[in-house]
Amino acid sequence: MLIDIDASWQPILSKEFQKPYFHNLMQAVDDEYKKTICYPPKELIFAALKQCSFDDLKVVIIGQDPYHGQGEANGLCFSINDCVKIPPSLRNIFRELNDDLGLLFMPTSGNLESWARQGVLLLNATLTVKKDLPNSHKHLAWNVFTDAVIEIISKEKTNIVFLLWGSFAHKKGLKIDRNKHLVLECGHPSPMSANQGKWFGNKHFSKTNSYLNANNKPIINW
Repeated sequence: MLIDIDASWQPILSKEFQKPYFHNLMQAVDDEYKKTICYPPKELIFAALKQCSFDDLKVVIIGQDPYHGQGEANGLCFSINDCVKIPPSLRNIFRELNDDLGLLFMPTSGNLESWARQGVLLLNATLTVKKDLPNSHKHLAWNVFTDAVIEIISKEKTNIVFLLWGSFAHKKGLKIDRNKHLVLECGHPSPMSANQGKWFGNKHFSKTNSYLNANNKPIINW
C-alpha cells in the first residue's frame, strides 16, 4: 500500500513504518479494502500526514475514526468533502468557533483542508472504516500507529497545542508531555455531549491562537 505523506514526516516515522505490526496493519487494511467498501479512499488514508507537514505543525486535533457514509470522509478528522451536508458534530464545532471568535458567518463547507495546510494535524485514532459501520476497524492496529505519532510529536516538538475533545481523545493524550505543550480538554462536540453543557464555551480556538502568539508562532486562520 502506498503511504502518501508529506516528505517532512518520512525521517520522523521511518522506524515506525519498518516495525512488524505496521507491515501487518497495512496487509490487514489492504485485505479489508479488497473484500468490502471502506473509507476514506485508499489514496486519502494518510491525508492528515500529507496535508500537514511536520515542520509546520502547530496544533493537533484527535478524532476517533472516519465518517462512514458514502463520499464523506477525506482523511482528516471531523472534516468532510465539499458539497456534503455538514454533520452535527462539525456543525457544533463551527458554532463554538463563531461564538469564540465573534464571527458573523457559518462555513458552508465542512472541508477542513485549510486548517491542515496551516499546521493543524487532524488525526483520527483509526484511519479507516467500513461503509455504514462506525468504529468497524478498531480491531486493527491503527491505535498503535497513531499513539506512536502522538508520542513522537510530544517528544520531538515544543509548544504544540493538543485539542482533546471527549473522553476517547482524553485517553489518547495521556502520554503528552504537558510541561512542553498546551493540552486543552473538553467534552465531545457531538449533540449529546454538547447539549449537556460539555462543549459550548470551551473557547479552544481563541486559547490556541493566544498560546501560539505568545510563543511567536503564526496563529491559525480558523
